[in-house]
Amino acid sequence: MRTWALGILTAAIGLGTVCGTAAAATAPGAPGNQADFAPANKDGFGTSAGTASKVWYTLSNGELTEVYYPDLGTPSVRDLQFIVSDGKTFAERETEAATHRVKLAAGRKSLSYTQVNTAKSGDWKLIKTYVTDRARNTVVMRVHFQSLTGKPLQLYALYDPSLSNDGMDDSGSSSGSTLLASDSKSASALRASPGFEKTSSGYLGTSDGWQDLRDDYRMDWTYESAPNGNVVQTGQTRLTGLRGSQDMTLALGFGATPGAATGAAKGSLASGFEKLSKSYTRGWRSYLDRLRREPSSAKAFGPLYDVSVMTLAAHEDKTFRGAYVASPTMPWAWGHGLDNPSGAYHLVWSRDLYQIATALLAAGDRAGAGRALSYLFDRQQKPDGSFPQNSTVDGAPHWTNTQLDEVADPILLAAQLGRTDASTYANHIKKAADYIVANGPQTPQERWENQSGWSPATIAAEVAGLVTAAHIARQNGDTASADKYDSTADLWQQNVDGWTATTNGPYSSQPYYLRLTKDGMPNQGTTYSLGDGGPSAIDQRAVVDPSYLELVRLGLKPPDDPTVLNTMSVVDQQLGVSTPNGEFWHRYNDDGYGETASGGPWDVTDPDTHTTHGRAWPIFAGERGEYELAAGKHASSQLAAIAGAANDGYMLPEQVWDNQPPSGQPGFEPGEGTFSATPLAWSHAQFIRLAWSIQAGRPVEQPRIVACRYSGCK
Repeated sequence: MRTWALGILTAAIGLGTVCGTAAAATAPGAPGNQADFAPANKDGFGTSAGTASKVWYTLSNGELTEVYYPDLGTPSVRDLQFIVSDGKTFAERETEAATHRVKLAAGRKSLSYTQVNTAKSGDWKLIKTYVTDRARNTVVMRVHFQSLTGKPLQLYALYDPSLSNDGMDDSGSSSGSTLLASDSKSASALRASPGFEKTSSGYLGTSDGWQDLRDDYRMDWTYESAPNGNVVQTGQTRLTGLRGSQDMTLALGFGATPGAATGAAKGSLASGFEKLSKSYTRGWRSYLDRLRREPSSAKAFGPLYDVSVMTLAAHEDKTFRGAYVASPTMPWAWGHGLDNPSGAYHLVWSRDLYQIATALLAAGDRAGAGRALSYLFDRQQKPDGSFPQNSTVDGAPHWTNTQLDEVADPILLAAQLGRTDASTYANHIKKAADYIVANGPQTPQERWENQSGWSPATIAAEVAGLVTAAHIARQNGDTASADKYDSTADLWQQNVDGWTATTNGPYSSQPYYLRLTKDGMPNQGTTYSLGDGGPSAIDQRAVVDPSYLELVRLGLKPPDDPTVLNTMSVVDQQLGVSTPNGEFWHRYNDDGYGETASGGPWDVTDPDTHTTHGRAWPIFAGERGEYELAAGKHASSQLAAIAGAANDGYMLPEQVWDNQPPSGQPGFEPGEGTFSATPLAWSHAQFIRLAWSIQAGRPVEQPRIVACRYSGCK
């Protein structure tokens, strides 16, 4: 009987309780609710300027969201937020119960941020400032908590780890006042100074601290462990919000083991926030001081230029140098299992990397641009010479299709960097050019991923790449290849209208370029399924795209070409959006890559449902601005439009709300960022490059040799 009774008692202690005071045991409710990632519209992004500290942080909605460790392809945190309670009548999360404001913490030359969260009730204010430790894998947060009523309050930290890009296999525990989380690959340690009074590890939605506190407004559960599930950890701080009890520092350390993570957190706390903050700021100022000074064209937009340059630099991985990801975010369904473990945006894409590298080159970071090109060449596919559609930061191909503009872009970048030596030509440039000749001009995928065919934008990149490769070939004595590249480029340039410009489409009686043709016959009513819930059978003549401007930007067509001008009128009418922040454009007719009509998240939907709607893209304002400069006009309005899309943290989005934003709800102003990937490296790159193009009076990216061959040297 004693053995039986002991077994029952042990089981009861092991399960704990879901009300009252929990025994210090294993949390119930495993594995917890399904893990996801935070929304993609970030208003802050930071990391140290050096390579020793391999952590990156993001901010959104008043809280710390994803933290990446040990590389920029591995989100390892879902979020860290705070709960405020009076212990008697309320407990509220800062993400829901407060208004949020974000600002740069150390001026325009440091990628550090302060969040100011003020309770809607007027009871409290929470001010948090973030940096990373340049010497350790630690995100450090300075917290200032104020009770605005003169009554003592209680502040709790609520931490949701999601280690190794998987939130369902973490194990949480307490070691003294340190909250530890780990999986088979890595670990985190959350410590406070002054230390936590109580700690608990539970499971999301069943035994986490929010379930505890909203019950009776006190922390009753102190579970010592929560193995193998969606762990959420709680720490009761020593702050009351009254004078003398308002300030603390949190250190969130990472490592391969709990011991390493704890060591990182302890070391950062021992260094102190002020010392770490000054070192962090010195690192970014030193980086900016090595670059060109901000162009006068960007001075009207406050810190946006400097923040954009630092943001691009922060998109580079610190182990796999040159691997700049598209965005440190998981938009919409990408954070809910569509790509599990999440990827897509924290992958490396040749096209996005080209955009980033050309902007870095314009800004004066030649070394960063050079690392990007080296990364691409090191991952070039053997033996055919193509490049992966995208890859993880270590270079492993992720999606397996081919986009021929992504094969041409490294050739253009090599020429801009002067990487035209015999070895580079023979081992990389020649292989890429030969692949284009053998497989173009039609492409298995164009720049928007989901369609094959004859694309004017892709053909522009192919032709520019071949003409550039021909010039490099001659420099290296390979006249036979040079002649082949030039003759192929000439043929494709002469035929691009015949393949992609319709003369009998529904939008004009004069020729205009299509997004693409499926068959190289633009006057045929060939239909295709558009994707993303759009039409299952749309006439190719009814789909246009601002991307045709690549023909001018890359030098294949003069700005006053009649088909270019007519297409501009068609695209402006079909896709242009006038907003208080300026003019933007959709990607193409019936684009479904965006939120629902009510603002809900994009997801995969069946054809003809039209459930989701792609909004307008700031990058098109930049490409239009580069066209205007090529035409001898001004582009200040296009630069201002991009700048107007920045949020309070100077982060630029992938998309902005158009002239049909979700109705009946506040906060969806046309020209302001949607819930799309923010920051998007391409958007920041386009802003930087357009600013320098305005300064130069011409598109700085345009290959002169291509323009001289086809559209006239200037």
